[in-house]
Amino acid sequence: MFDGYDSCSEDTSSSSSSEESEEEVAPLPSNLPIIKNNGQVYTYPDGKSGMATCEMCGMVGVRDAFYSKTKRFCSVSCSRSYSSNSKKASILARLQGKPPTKKAKVLQKQPLVAKLAAYAQYQATLQNQAKTKAGNIAVSMEGFSWGNYINSNSFIAAPVTCFKHAPMGTCWGDISENVRVEVPNTDCSLPTKVFWIAGIIKLAGYNALLRYEGFENDSGLDFWCNICGSDIHPVGWCAASGKPLVPPRTIQHKYTNWKAFLVKRLTGAKTLPPDFSQKVSESMQYPFKPCMRVEVVDKRHLCRTRVAVVESVIGGRLRLVYEESEDRTDDFWCHMHSPLIHHIGWSRSIGHRFKRSDITKKQDGHFDTPPHLFAKVKEVDQSGEWFKEGMKLEAIDPLNLSTICVATIRKVTQNFLLNGLTTSGKLAPLQHQ
Repeated sequence: MFDGYDSCSEDTSSSSSSEESEEEVAPLPSNLPIIKNNGQVYTYPDGKSGMATCEMCGMVGVRDAFYSKTKRFCSVSCSRSYSSNSKKASILARLQGKPPTKKAKVLQKQPLVAKLAAYAQYQATLQNQAKTKAGNIAVSMEGFSWGNYINSNSFIAAPVTCFKHAPMGTCWGDISENVRVEVPNTDCSLPTKVFWIAGIIKLAGYNALLRYEGFENDSGLDFWCNICGSDIHPVGWCAASGKPLVPPRTIQHKYTNWKAFLVKRLTGAKTLPPDFSQKVSESMQYPFKPCMRVEVVDKRHLCRTRVAVVESVIGGRLRLVYEESEDRTDDFWCHMHSPLIHHIGWSRSIGHRFKRSDITKKQDGHFDTPPHLFAKVKEVDQSGEWFKEGMKLEAIDPLNLSTICVATIRKVTQNFLLNGLTTSGKLAPLQHQ
């Protein structure tokens, strides 16, 4: 609250011009301590009894230097502004370190100690917010660690085999705990890159917790890594590639014949398939490429589609930018096998609503995605009972994916239903496939 606190032996007084003051201010005694507040200097004549707080702006000063007969305001402008409702409402909020609100009440004759405490609390809040913001920035720069998250909470991660559409989803069965791999040895003082054998202790998706051979039950150097990474190899890779196998420095003294130790430990053990890296590479090849044009659901109007362009492909997921987005920020993420994307012309072929683009000509480099790249809808025998308009069913609420609600079929197209979602008696159009 105070810009500074000094002691002064010079004569000091506080006065104002006749144009601004409502009454004359008597001269104050000299040789008194000084309080500097908001650029103005006031003497401190007799301790707390001589202090006053402006009920408009909250400034603390000498009571005799204040204006009006009641000494409630520090200046004429504060006295005149006191009648303004917006100003009144902001007083309490300002003193308490809060943004002003319409419902705030005027603080009447609050003790100086209470005001100082409120200000101190406000400053502490600002410091905490600054520390929190700095901490959040540090966390965001470090990134999220699945390994630390799984370990610290003793969680169990869903295995890769549960996701058939994901890379390596159909050929992950050979990866399990106790599988041995050759990895870089980080506990080594040699200037060149060397390797050592490690075993999988725990799996969490593509990530594995590894422990170097020879550490037995010692987890001091355990580390997490991505099994699909370029530095992870099956046992025997070093011998075939001419790379050295060097035991970690921490355990070099444990055995004199490391070759015999490895033969004993690896007999009957499993390792990665010889073609594992090739399978990883093949599973990361995607038919969708940047600059391809597709029809995708309009995220602002779920009952229609519009044209979008593939901006990037990550793990089979497509970042689609709507064609009319000038700054490339109006995007939409979905998997390449999602039923929400279709080839150009799909909406017209089945009679579905479609938002025409204002762009009459394809931009340079953009081209339509071949129809065979999209997931095909299974053929269904429609000769018997089939969906009809007006039928009721249960459907996922697209605006609240954790909720299933009653829906009404509003339109039936080729292998496609347009539903009306019933929530509290109201209908909202949505698409459900």
